[in-house]
Amino acid sequence: MPNKLLKPVEYKITKPGIDQYWTLFDSTGWNDVCKFTIEELDIAIENSWYSVSAYLEGILIGFGRIISDGIHHALIVDLIISPDYQGKGIGSEILKRLLEKCTGNNIRDIQLFSAKEKFKFYEKFGFQKRAENAPGMEYKY
Repeated sequence: MPNKLLKPVEYKITKPGIDQYWTLFDSTGWNDVCKFTIEELDIAIENSWYSVSAYLEGILIGFGRIISDGIHHALIVDLIISPDYQGKGIGSEILKRLLEKCTGNNIRDIQLFSAKEKFKFYEKFGFQKRAENAPGMEYKY
């Protein structure tokens, strides 16, 4: 999907500064549930296998990252687009670049977590909803 903005979006594989990332992350409302500190998010970003940041005039407006062993498994996490820039192709471009990194490394097990209202977006890229009886568990404390 082409960029629908008048000014060019710059995509970088460098990790964003934590202050800009915190602002973007905070726009999701996720931290109401997650309760991460800015320091924890900084470590999480630093420990990512790969990430893509989107900037418009030097401001971080989109981000996505991969947690991976680099061989078999990859988990796409934190695909975030600033609310003001959603629906303009930025998330699609970031996801495309994340998938290219995985397929370029022959990683065949690519997973992600998604809110139900975002399923259609990911289905356009070939993701499928897990069956209700699919194996898998999670541990929370």
